[in-house]
Parts: sequence; C-alpha cells; structure tokens
Amino acid sequence: MDRIQNPFSPGAGTPPPELAGRETILEQAGILLKRVKAGRPEKSMLLTGLRGVGKTVLLNELERMALDDGYRTTLVEAHEGKSLALLLAPHLRRLLFDLDRIACAGDRVRRGLAVLRSFVGAIRISVGDVDIGLDIEPEHGTADSGDLEVDLPEVFAALGEAARERKTSIALLIDEIQYANTTELSALIMAMHKVQQRQLPVVMIGAGLPILPGLAGESKSYAERLFNFPEVGPLPEHDAFRALQEPVRAAGVAFTPDALREIFRMTQGYPYFLQEWGYQAWNQATATPIGLQVVFEANARVAERLEANFFRVRFDRLTPAEKLFLRAMSELGSGPYRTSDVAEKLGVQIGKIGPRRAGLIKKGMIYSPSYGDIAFTVPLFYQFMRRAMTVFPSP
Repeated sequence: MDRIQNPFSPGAGTPPPELAGRETILEQAGILLKRVKAGRPEKSMLLTGLRGVGKTVLLNELERMALDDGYRTTLVEAHEGKSLALLLAPHLRRLLFDLDRIACAGDRVRRGLAVLRSFVGAIRISVGDVDIGLDIEPEHGTADSGDLEVDLPEVFAALGEAARERKTSIALLIDEIQYANTTELSALIMAMHKVQQRQLPVVMIGAGLPILPGLAGESKSYAERLFNFPEVGPLPEHDAFRALQEPVRAAGVAFTPDALREIFRMTQGYPYFLQEWGYQAWNQATATPIGLQVVFEANARVAERLEANFFRVRFDRLTPAEKLFLRAMSELGSGPYRTSDVAEKLGVQIGKIGPRRAGLIKKGMIYSPSYGDIAFTVPLFYQFMRRAMTVFPSP
C-alpha cells in the first residue's frame, strides 16, 4: 500500500476524506445561512461535543458553506485566559475593511470603523495597550464605556448595518467558545440579541464543550431563544463504517467487515480515533482487503500515537492534585461519576474537592452532564488514566 496515497488524515481540525454522519447539522446550517441572507430571522448555532468529535472540522466546513453563499467570514479560536475582546477586535477590523473594498465605503461602513475605533480605545483602558491600526476618529459615546456587555452589542450592530448597506452578510465563527468568561459570553449573547432584533445580516456559529448550553443559559436566560445547540457526538456504526470504507474505495481498497467492526469497537465511533485507526491500518496493510489481523497489528502504533498526540498533551498540563482527581475518576469506571463518589475515592469530604473540580472544568478536562455528576471531556481518557497510573501515587 502506497503510504503517500493514504486517504486518512488524523489531526486537530484536519478535514476527513469523508464527512460522514453530519448531514443534519450541515442542512440546519445551510437553512440558517440562506434565511439570514434573505433577511429572515433564524437562530444562530452553537455546536457542542467532546474533544475529538470533529467540531473544528465542522466549523471549517460551515465557513466554506458561508463563503459559497456570499458571506464575509472570520474564524476565531478562543483561548484560556485571553480576553475575547482582544481576540475579536482585529477580526472585526478585517471584516469592516473587507466591506470597504466591495465598493466606495458608504456611511455605515465608515461609522462601523469609527465605532470599532471607540471599542478598541475602551479595550486599551480596561485590559492594557492594544493597537490594531485604525487611523480614524472614534465615534465618541458609542461602544466606549468599557463595559463589554454594553459595547460589544454596539459593535455588532454597526457591523451588521455596514453589511446590510453593502448588500452582503457576515458569519462570525468562534471555536473553543467555552473559554469565554461569564461576562464575555453574556456580551456575545446580548450582541446577537441586538442583531436579531434589528434583523441585521449577521450569524454566529460557535463550537465548544458540552458545558456550553449550561454556561449560555446561566449567562442569559433567553440564550435558548437565540441559538440552536446541535450536539456533535460519536458516529453510529453505519456512519463510522462509511467514514472508513468510502475513502479507501477511491483507491480500489476495502476493509473487511470484521476489520470494520473491530475498529468501531476500539474507537466507539469517535471521528478522530477513526481517522487514526484508518491511517495506521492503511500503513500496516500490504494488500487489499484490509483485514482483522492488520487492525490488530496496527493497535500498538495507534495507542502510541494517541498517548503522545491526544492524551499526554492534556495530561501534562495538570497539577499533581488534578491528576489524582482524574485518577480517582478513572478507577470508578467509564463514567459519568458522582462527585460524592470521587470524594470518597480520594478519602476527603466533598466540600474540599470543589476547587480541583472547578479548575479541571476551566481547563476543559471534565464537565458536568447533570447536577452532581462529572465526566471526562476527552473520549476514552479514563483508559489512558489507568495506563498512566504508575506515574503518580494512588489517591
């Protein structure tokens, strides 16, 4: 088998050769984009799911769809501990300059730049020095209060009015949106609320961990009326088989049914893992069809790569106390886990594990699927923790 022709591409956000099992989300996004472009109100989207299910891949595909529909787009990745306002400002500047290049700038485009200049000035005061190269007088009294929940809606409204003037639409795509703090998430929700009230041609499509709907609801009770929250989960068996079989068919290769079933059993349908197993099985095979023995032989290499590239990079960011917490979780099985059971495993009172629990949620390692429960955000992480147990003491 020619390794150069290997169709699989495991990687962070790398598009798979076959985007299987996401037709409903793509259809829903297509309706959103076309309705907003036509001037009809429609809920924006916040995709939710664990690590490795393909949220970033979907965001990239949705940006491509928006561009095909004539949208001006920008894709932002939120970061832990970094101001969302600082991240957004240069992207909003680029969008407004993009609108400026469509034709001679109209009043709304010039006003949008002035409002953004005011916003940047307020950011400089509140979070420190920032310069995004706007040589324009600010619009004093607009988006310059220093209160993000007041200012960001003004900026989004000015952007939407500029887009409507230029007869185009804007798609803002934000990845890892769970890293936005409460104020930032509230400001985003309020900004989209203002945009929808004025029926401006702006959509927001975000992606984040399963805690996102709860965070949005806690931030603003009307969030569920502004956004749909499609869940991006593992693929069912038939879609997982398609994600493996269709790419190799183009090269005249096939997996045997036993091989497909074994890969599905090992991956539980998680797209990143499917790509990794498909990639290694192709490289291990010497001829078609790719059979069960080839999959068995590929397992060791897959495990090695997953530990180095998927699990270990997250594990190494943790403090010793956090590692003990996750070890206690893993010893209780696959989850979800009662917080009280984890405390009992650690031999401490439940009230004493709150800071560790909160820190792990903030780092995106665990989430709370329901009251009193916690679970890993990384698929199969409990198995990795069991293999890593010799690295640190028992709880």
